[in-house]
Amino acid sequence: MHIVLVDMPWSSLDAPSLALGILKRRILDVFPDGTADVEVVHANLDFADWVSARTEYGFEEYEFCSTSYFSGHSEWIFSAALNGQPRWRVAEFTEHFGEKMPEHMLAKARELHELAPLFVRETAAKIAATAPDVVGFTTTFAQNAAALAAARVVKELAPGTTTVFGGANCDGPQGAALHRNFPQVDFVVRGEGEIAFPRLLAALRDGDAGDLATIPGLCRRDLDGRSVAHPMNAAPLPPGALVSPDYGDYFERHARSTAGGWVEPRLVVESSRGCWWGEKHHCTFCGLNGSFMEFRSKDPRRFVDEILGLVERHRVLDVWVTDNILDMAYLNSMAPLLQESGYDLRLCYEIKSNLRREQLATLYAAGISYVQPGVESLSSRVLKLMDKGVTGCQNVRLLRDAETVGVNLSWNYLYGFPGETEQDYDEIIDQLPALHHLGPPAGSTRLKVERFSPYFDRPELGFGELRPASHYHHIYDLPEDELADLVYIFDSPNRGIADGCRDRLRTAVADWTRAYPRTRLTHCDLGGHIVLVDTRPGFSWRLLDLTDPFEVTVFRLLDTPHSVAALARKAAAGESAGEVTEERVTDLLARWTTLGLVFAEGGQYVQVAPAVANQDLLRLDGAGLGGDDSSLVPALAVPAAVGDSR
Repeated sequence: MHIVLVDMPWSSLDAPSLALGILKRRILDVFPDGTADVEVVHANLDFADWVSARTEYGFEEYEFCSTSYFSGHSEWIFSAALNGQPRWRVAEFTEHFGEKMPEHMLAKARELHELAPLFVRETAAKIAATAPDVVGFTTTFAQNAAALAAARVVKELAPGTTTVFGGANCDGPQGAALHRNFPQVDFVVRGEGEIAFPRLLAALRDGDAGDLATIPGLCRRDLDGRSVAHPMNAAPLPPGALVSPDYGDYFERHARSTAGGWVEPRLVVESSRGCWWGEKHHCTFCGLNGSFMEFRSKDPRRFVDEILGLVERHRVLDVWVTDNILDMAYLNSMAPLLQESGYDLRLCYEIKSNLRREQLATLYAAGISYVQPGVESLSSRVLKLMDKGVTGCQNVRLLRDAETVGVNLSWNYLYGFPGETEQDYDEIIDQLPALHHLGPPAGSTRLKVERFSPYFDRPELGFGELRPASHYHHIYDLPEDELADLVYIFDSPNRGIADGCRDRLRTAVADWTRAYPRTRLTHCDLGGHIVLVDTRPGFSWRLLDLTDPFEVTVFRLLDTPHSVAALARKAAAGESAGEVTEERVTDLLARWTTLGLVFAEGGQYVQVAPAVANQDLLRLDGAGLGGDDSSLVPALAVPAAVGDSR
């Protein structure tokens, strides 16, 4: 049995498909007698080669398309190929996206739309020429139109070939709708495919129609040609069933591709599935886990061995972990094992945003130097609407501590939640200049309602008028009720803040992004006093030496968020703080707020100055800091001592 697995655009160019790597491994394990051979077609890399040879096309254009799933223009590029009609809805597309895209990207999209049918036909012809028994397409996010287009041509050229779809775009009702509306798809595997897909292959090989009818989650056609969707498994796969991927020739193929000159490749692995936070408190806007929220994680030693095995085989140190959330037990198990490995790894992980500094330091020591913390907002009220389980001050503490430890962050500022007010944003926007030295959000975005999210499933939360996002009408030739089952993103009337507040937020975030590379605020705790150095453009002071024992005590307490009452109570318990009252604490916090030393939100305060990095300490030591720190202030005042060390 010859099996071809296909990764169509717009999957990432710098990483192999985890889904296809896992399925390839499973096929080789289930059919060890050589009765099945597997070929993976990296059509995303092929597309980069093919298009760049015909147009002025580079990584910027591909990246723009691969990251624009929520706008839909990337899938529209393959809509003519999907629907078999040249210039499919070009006028409607141009009208829809005319004010939403840079003109050069709009022109590039139209150009690629003209070329896509030829690429799809050539790709399908190469696949058909290998005489495959089964062609499996993975489809996640913006791959749907390209994969469906390629499947249509494969069936034209090789009608006897069986086509199978799987991936996140096939979960639940989406997979059933895809199978129902696109006859070029023979089977859809819904949910986790490690068990179902090999069973399907075995049934096809043996001609066992009876077994086909028992595969959970499978979509197939009965003898009358009607689409039948089997009920999905109620229980997800146990962690022991999550196998290591086989990436075969991906890295060699990447090195030969045009993309090899654009971006370095990275490994993709998973240590868990599901979300332990979502099991208890499903974030209201998140639909990522689809039908399987239950959290499962691999044995930490096994996972570390998996990473190191892939690193040694492929000679790649950059590793992207696809987990929705870090297993907190890994901090004391997996992380030390990675640290002991001796490899200079660079891992990316998603974490919960309430991790403490020492936990971030543990991750960093293990090579986890890039995290997606799901910060989303700095307003406690809005975070509560999201059911995030953190406060605004805790999120600022994370930004500060990540800067101290050296961990890089990726996060977005979301808005548009039912029940939010302009006050929730204005109080934050006014304080953002004090945070310009901390990792900024990648942007500010109005939330879109996603299938499987509480906002989708529970209209009483505020989004009762949902319809398929408008851009899908420019991609698919389907009635509204079928689109409603097929798609992942939905339009609704705007909720939350109005355009004026939105514009203030966007401007403030853009200012933050511009200021960050040249901005700094640090503190150095020398026991008897604390010295702060500031280069933020929004503040006039540059050097501040806290020598008052009361101020030193309060500053140290503000390492974690505190209310005024808690600060007064704890500071009064200190031996050298003197008489402490809430009024005295309030006055100090007001002064520090003016200086941009603290972030205030929800009745709590937290200091925003990261501790100095090691090289700053070395500079200070070289300036004369032995047992006597009298030269500290002039040393810190020298520009070389306050430059950006990132």
